[in-house]
Amino acid sequence: MAGNVTFTMIKPDATAAGHTGKIIDKIIESGFTIKAMKLTRLSKEEAGKFYEVHKERPFYGELVDYMTSGPIVAAILVKDNAVEDFRTLIGATDPQKAAEGTIRRMFATSIAANAVHGSDSDENALIEGAFYFSTREHA
Repeated sequence: MAGNVTFTMIKPDATAAGHTGKIIDKIIESGFTIKAMKLTRLSKEEAGKFYEVHKERPFYGELVDYMTSGPIVAAILVKDNAVEDFRTLIGATDPQKAAEGTIRRMFATSIAANAVHGSDSDENALIEGAFYFSTREHA
């Protein structure tokens, strides 16, 4: 059974380009409720820990550098079938392959600078959300 919670981050490229408000509007217009949200800037240690699953991958260092290059907006989103619906809303990782009208098609500039993160499973949504927010903040 699909859960009703997902996690997202508006990444440094999108915040620097001034797209935060437009992305949030698109999320709300798509039926999601924002349960918790904050603007923050990740330290190298925090980014390294969040992306630890990719530590052995060749792009890990670049990913950590990119995610610490500017502020991000972290958010807990709620909607029936949240993870799958949000993944559809954000589109493919490569903005050139993302469907028209998706967040990445509209706001991403490359595969690396792809504007937003979206959890890939119900389990990861809870883990990722807990990384940024206490249970009290998104209950």
